[in-house]
Amino acid sequence: MKLGIIRCMQTEDYCPGTTDFKAIKDKIGAFADEDDIELVGFTNCGGCPGKRAVLRARLLKSRGADTIAFASCISKGTPIGYPCPFAKRMRDLVQKEVGDSVRILEYTHDAGPETEETQK
Repeated sequence: MKLGIIRCMQTEDYCPGTTDFKAIKDKIGAFADEDDIELVGFTNCGGCPGKRAVLRARLLKSRGADTIAFASCISKGTPIGYPCPFAKRMRDLVQKEVGDSVRILEYTHDAGPETEETQK
């Protein structure tokens, strides 16, 4: 799998992506059934309402991504407890842009260490 991750721009101050990278390394969460994972890009959505997600997905695909994951901050609201209200629309637009040859993952991991306690 050649993976590109799109994350929420609003959570960048709270989360450096550590749990996303750990999920890839340990093959847990959305990556549980994967053998070989190469991360080709890690970028944000461009801000609400995900206005640059399509452009970022196009760029990830051009860099070789055959899978694009929306980080758990978008779908699950990790770590701020607020899922993106634009997540479904953003996923639909990205899938339309990159086509069926690119798999879309709706999340990267379950809850991780980015809790209120670790943000202090």
